[in-house]
Amino acid sequence: MSSENKTPQKNDSGRNGPPQRFQPKILFIYLLIGAAILTIWFANPGANANARQLTVSELVQAVKEGQIEEGDGFMEPDPSFGRDGYVITGKMLNPDLTGEGDTLVAEDAPEKVGFSARGRLTEEDFLLIREVMKEKRASTALQDVLISFLPFLLIIGLLYFLFVRQLKSAGRGAMSFGKSKAKMLTREKDALTFKDVAGCDEAKEEVSEVVDFLKDPKKFQRIGGRIPKGVLMVGPPGTGKTLLAKAVAGEADVPFFSISGSDFVEMFVGVGAARVRDMFEQGRKNAPCIVFIDEIDAVGRQRGSGVGGGNDEREQTLNSLLVEMDGFDGHEGVIIIAATNRPDVLDNALLRPGRFDRQVTIDLPDLNGRHEILLVHAKKIALSEEVNLEYVARNTPGFSGADLANLLNEGALIAARYNKKVVEMNDLDEARDKISFGRERRKLMDDEDRKITAYHEAGHALIQGIVDDGHMPVHKVTIIPRGQSLGSTMFMPKKDMLNHSKRRCINDICCTMGGRAAEEIVMGDVTSGASGDIRMATRTARHMVCDWGMSELGMVALGESQSGGYLGHGGVSSKNYSEETAQKIDHIVHDLIKEQYDRALDILNKHRAALDTIADALLEHETIDGKHVLEIIKHGEMRSPIVKRIIEEPVSESDEEETEAEKQKKEDDEKDGFAGGEAPAGAPA
Repeated sequence: MSSENKTPQKNDSGRNGPPQRFQPKILFIYLLIGAAILTIWFANPGANANARQLTVSELVQAVKEGQIEEGDGFMEPDPSFGRDGYVITGKMLNPDLTGEGDTLVAEDAPEKVGFSARGRLTEEDFLLIREVMKEKRASTALQDVLISFLPFLLIIGLLYFLFVRQLKSAGRGAMSFGKSKAKMLTREKDALTFKDVAGCDEAKEEVSEVVDFLKDPKKFQRIGGRIPKGVLMVGPPGTGKTLLAKAVAGEADVPFFSISGSDFVEMFVGVGAARVRDMFEQGRKNAPCIVFIDEIDAVGRQRGSGVGGGNDEREQTLNSLLVEMDGFDGHEGVIIIAATNRPDVLDNALLRPGRFDRQVTIDLPDLNGRHEILLVHAKKIALSEEVNLEYVARNTPGFSGADLANLLNEGALIAARYNKKVVEMNDLDEARDKISFGRERRKLMDDEDRKITAYHEAGHALIQGIVDDGHMPVHKVTIIPRGQSLGSTMFMPKKDMLNHSKRRCINDICCTMGGRAAEEIVMGDVTSGASGDIRMATRTARHMVCDWGMSELGMVALGESQSGGYLGHGGVSSKNYSEETAQKIDHIVHDLIKEQYDRALDILNKHRAALDTIADALLEHETIDGKHVLEIIKHGEMRSPIVKRIIEEPVSESDEEETEAEKQKKEDDEKDGFAGGEAPAGAPA
């Protein structure tokens, strides 16, 4: 490998190709404008326009009396008066020299008046005036010409910049539509390495082989190996596909080009295909190199599925991409790395060996991966010593790398809001609840709504505490509105849920029906607050029957997958069973939910005292932890104290005075006998 290919060329402007050349014409125009400005500044053509006309005798008398400013003016021979004729101009110190007529004020000095004398001088007067005044050169013909033509030159220069250059740049822009928008990244600008990427060790190993090949190709060629021409990174949003590509750019000692899939498509037909060809042409010039295409599904969707048929702009771009990746000419030394979260809509020709030889799946991180990701992002956050990141990782199943970074950032914002110096554990817990369930909304609710919400959430918590086998205990119960719900019952899985057993699915449906069952038992009526619970229970029951074979219909897949596709390709589910089977599915789903609803009613009736205790605790404290629910189920009461957040805000002097007044009032109330929050007789509660 030659040394000139090891370090990518630095281009801070984000463009490729040679830098702009030095243009002498532009420099000449700038110099011309500067010279014109200086000429106007020093020539001062309007100075003599305000001069007073004096006779030679008056001038000689003014010089003798000291009325002429020393060193300001010039003397020039005047041939019209013969050998001794002169034109003398300058500044006067006394504006009322002659005492008659109006005086003219010079532009640059209002207290000085210009004068002009023209006539014959004797030798004695000539020497006298020359001693007082230093001769300055009068305006020449060149100055007069420049002053006369300067406005026209400025107008012409302005027209040149406004029209001629714009027309030229417009012509160049029209020809540059087909140029690739790929940006070359440098290690100095993007200093990310594999150490900055955590939670996807297998994906790093797959991509690191590409980097090793670029650094030492003979290592693989010695045994006949061939590096993949393309690597497709697939995974849900936020799992680190683009971050891993940046790490490849930081690790590789070769040029790294980055472009988005949407950058190929323009308003003009044929631009996308031209940009693909130009991108690979740049890659061949800088080979060996890596080209990263983010969101490749923008141009790589299945052909024939577009609105415009088989000849639309997007398909022309895809055809050009297919040919350039593995066509007749080939592209030795150009390795393509692409990222997408929609691999199901990509064209099959794009995924075949020879183009994208390898697909790297970057899934949601597991427990160890979340812990490693938190350790990477926690380097920039001031965490308290009590913060246990392993506990945080255990409480965040299903979180992606982007979600975990957002969790730490939200925790830092919450800690700053409460005037803390470091982020504590309760800040991270509140940030997790905010991300998962929404922010707390102190919505005004009357006593009836608060009671309904309290019993609804108490029903969920009580049933989960009884039927749970330890895999998903209750984490927190609250009647403070979050998001779209008036209350929430939060669970904390002990491990990542990789499988769904039939027993756990049935228990989940029973717990979901607990809220509606509690409303019916206590209130004798039902509300619309269980709409989300009903949808969740119906979805779980239908999955059990149609997808997981957990019913008497047997292990038969009923219905196609409803994963989102592109205009007919997997976007609309097809019904592949008869009407009789559809009726059986409806009956089984209905019976399954009805059976678990009756089970929930039975559990709540047996533990009615615990239900009332949990609801009363929620009405009093608004939020209780899962351990309090278990204590009520086991002991009939809460034995652990309720820990509430203490808001640390600065207290002003006026607030301190009010606090002292409140203490004094409280002491007076205690003397009267109705302290401790109890209102006197007859007072409204």
